[in-house]
Amino acid sequence: MGALVCEVVLTTCAYTAAAYLHADIDATVWLLYENGLLRIGLMVVGIVLGLYLLDLYDHLRVTSRVALVQQMSLVFGFAFLMQALLSYLQPELVLPRWMMMTGSLTLLVILPLWRIALSGALTGNLAGDRVLMLGASPVSMQIAEQIRKRPELGLTYVGYVDDEAAEGEGGEWRLGTVAELRKVVDEQKVNRIVVGLREHRAKMPVYELLDLGFAGVQIEEAATSFEGVFQRVCTEQIRPSQLIFSTRLGPGPLMVRVQSIYSWVIALVALVLAAPVMVVAAILVKVTSPGPALYKQSRVGLNGEAFTIYKFRSMRADAEAKTGAVWAQKNDPRITPLGRFLRKSRIDELPQLFNVLRGEMSVVGPRPERPEFVATLSEQIPYYRQRHVVRPGITGWAQINHKYGDTIEDTVKKLEYDLYYIKNLSPTLDLLVMFHTAKVMLLSRGAQ
Repeated sequence: MGALVCEVVLTTCAYTAAAYLHADIDATVWLLYENGLLRIGLMVVGIVLGLYLLDLYDHLRVTSRVALVQQMSLVFGFAFLMQALLSYLQPELVLPRWMMMTGSLTLLVILPLWRIALSGALTGNLAGDRVLMLGASPVSMQIAEQIRKRPELGLTYVGYVDDEAAEGEGGEWRLGTVAELRKVVDEQKVNRIVVGLREHRAKMPVYELLDLGFAGVQIEEAATSFEGVFQRVCTEQIRPSQLIFSTRLGPGPLMVRVQSIYSWVIALVALVLAAPVMVVAAILVKVTSPGPALYKQSRVGLNGEAFTIYKFRSMRADAEAKTGAVWAQKNDPRITPLGRFLRKSRIDELPQLFNVLRGEMSVVGPRPERPEFVATLSEQIPYYRQRHVVRPGITGWAQINHKYGDTIEDTVKKLEYDLYYIKNLSPTLDLLVMFHTAKVMLLSRGAQ
């Protein structure tokens, strides 16, 4: 968020300065009385949207300066296209050509330099806690690797203490034994300790941790840290007792009610706007392959109750005639050529807006699964049934964060994202998911 605010300010200043650089107008009059600020604002929106679509807010670390300049050039190309479109709709709101070129050339230098400086500051540990792992369990090492890969998290990994070196790579990060915890904390100026001991190999230094906690060092379980850095729950580390005695397991009744209200409103507006697209899609499905345009299927919803979900048919009408209920696969041969496009663009999901209006789904939530699969997965995966404590969604936190997969391991990872979403359900998180989903649809990255 800080990077976004800074870049909005930089971009606004660059185009405002461009207005003052040209002597043929009174810049103050132009800005205040000739829609100048609005014109600049629309240009800023185009640039920020371009940065967002190219994923430049997902990872702030600069790995290649050449690639960064290329990406920035694409961003400005996208912003120019938006200005070209605007010139047909509202010509009076387009930036003057000379101002657009002056401001853009300035920004094409400033923005990459700003990104390089920001990346250097993050990598140089300018801000954030210094994190020490107490124990070298696999989960601890996953957290450590993620912290090293994502300096924008604002955390600095200093190493770990354990009586034995970590399995696989990572031995060079071992700073001492568990008995040397206090010494390592003092030497490394640690202010956060993540406890992830391999319990069968080491004993918890309870009194040392108590002393350090009272001295101001933050002590966290590995499960808590995992959730913070990966934005998903670690099912390997959860014990039922932790969930039972947790202060908050899921959203309160008020939040669920609020979500149902804004989901209904969004679905109604979206249905009106998408109606022409849905009519065309229905006709194309009907004429390109035999069978109905709409596909109806039983899914498990809120509190485990079954409901009928609607989608545009993307497979052959007899896709499961011989096999029965089976998981869809990547590059599934049962999908029709048109269906492949409908899935990639997410247009096949649009009829589910009717499910939202009927109160069976929300716009955002865990994806609903078929009853046949829920019964099997609930037996194989702990906490799987808990994903049904909220309404399922057309899109979800798991869908925007995890690639397509049809294995148990993929299902477990998606469940971890779903549990994180349920714990943190809020209008802000729903808005974030909807923005990312819009990006997927615009760029045709396909359903996940």
